[in-house]
Amino acid sequence: MLSRFSPTAAARPSFVRRLTALLLSLSMGAVGVGLATTAHAEGEIRVAEQFGIVYLLLNVARDQHFIENEGRKQGLDIKVDWVKLSGGAAVNDALLSGAVDIAGAGVGPLLTIWDRTHGKQNVKGVASLGNLPYYLVSNDPGVKTIADFTQKDRIAVPAVNVSVQSRVLQYAAAKRWGDKEYDRLDKYTQALPHPDAAAAIIAGHTEITGHFGNPPFQEQELAANPKAHIVLNSYDVLGGPSSATVLYATEKFRHDNPKTYRAFVDALADSAKYINANPQGAADIYIRTNQSKIDRNLLVKIITNPQVQFKIVPQNTFGLAQFMYRVGAIRNEPTSWKDYFFDDPATAAGS
Repeated sequence: MLSRFSPTAAARPSFVRRLTALLLSLSMGAVGVGLATTAHAEGEIRVAEQFGIVYLLLNVARDQHFIENEGRKQGLDIKVDWVKLSGGAAVNDALLSGAVDIAGAGVGPLLTIWDRTHGKQNVKGVASLGNLPYYLVSNDPGVKTIADFTQKDRIAVPAVNVSVQSRVLQYAAAKRWGDKEYDRLDKYTQALPHPDAAAAIIAGHTEITGHFGNPPFQEQELAANPKAHIVLNSYDVLGGPSSATVLYATEKFRHDNPKTYRAFVDALADSAKYINANPQGAADIYIRTNQSKIDRNLLVKIITNPQVQFKIVPQNTFGLAQFMYRVGAIRNEPTSWKDYFFDDPATAAGS
């Protein structure tokens, strides 16, 4: 059972690419926010994604060559490079170093890098990857709410204090205990890639007793371990369906590569149409692209879950942005979701 959730099964195909990207980030001084991104001509795009069904739009675009197809409409022969990383911190470092052009991560990492680069690289959101509920799952029957976590527990998140999971957990803590105690649960969190965290929750008997994950890992945990149960649903914290995971880029890339950028956004819309019209085919693409051994029926069930909406228009992100400013997690106050997303007709109906 554990082999399907192990790093060997889920993460090895991308290990070399991930390590290469991280080494490149370090060698180029990724920690320097003022570092200019590497320029290149129209017709090239490098995309950083992470683990999970939340990246299905990218999986479909890759498998169906939608970016290349839309590029030809713009008169371009686009070359697409894909890099798989784990955690918003690694993704943000790769973007700032110039190792990638498009970053895929949660709204939390987007807001962090938007704030850090405000008036500099001016990183902003490109599009949403859809609305998908994220579950905080525990394998401890005694943990019914977030108030039940204690020093003996460790809650796995993809990145501490950066990932959208860690920010939503803080938001939930603030709603329960007040803004002054928004970080009350931070001491229990631990950075761990989703495949590894899922393996720990399923196996039990490890220090990891909670995992704030994403599909399909959360559903796999619930299906495989009878003790696994939902402690928190991100939709309940954020006030309804919300775009937890998004794509973002620097202002320079968008400005210097308008046709490539347009082709990429249009390809995302193509992917959304494909998934909504053909969930069975989308499931096959996910398995093929990720070399996944997930149960196909479970995967289709996730994709067709009424709470899951594959679309590129961002939804219900502003509440988290206001919270992060209120507690000092970001210094620049957003007055609207449009402050941290690029102006684009394809996403104009966002929130």
